[in-house]
Amino acid sequence: MISRRVASENPDRLYTVTGGRSHTDESSMDMVTLIVSECDPTPGMQSEHVKILQMCRQPMAVVEVSSELKLPISVVRILLCDLLDTGRITARHPPKAPAKAQLPNPEILEQVLVGLQNL
Repeated sequence: MISRRVASENPDRLYTVTGGRSHTDESSMDMVTLIVSECDPTPGMQSEHVKILQMCRQPMAVVEVSSELKLPISVVRILLCDLLDTGRITARHPPKAPAKAQLPNPEILEQVLVGLQNL
């Protein structure tokens, strides 16, 4: 579901905010990547960049930044990549699960599902 604010957002504004870019390297950060500011804002910076640097003094997930700025996640990723490329932020990726992580037995999960359906 798309919120009304995003659905009614002026596409010209989003085009301006991103400098006309419409996508980034998806592998560089996902929605739960933690963003941390490495410097203070400087005069003349884009207002969205300033807000990001101020918000991310403490680690903040990409999805949280998107929510706070009230901008689509795709737009926020572009802004974050700008800051990442200039060294103004760092991106901390969450640790991956061990390769040999033990998953529950599918038969047990099926029994739990049947039990829940019988309630």
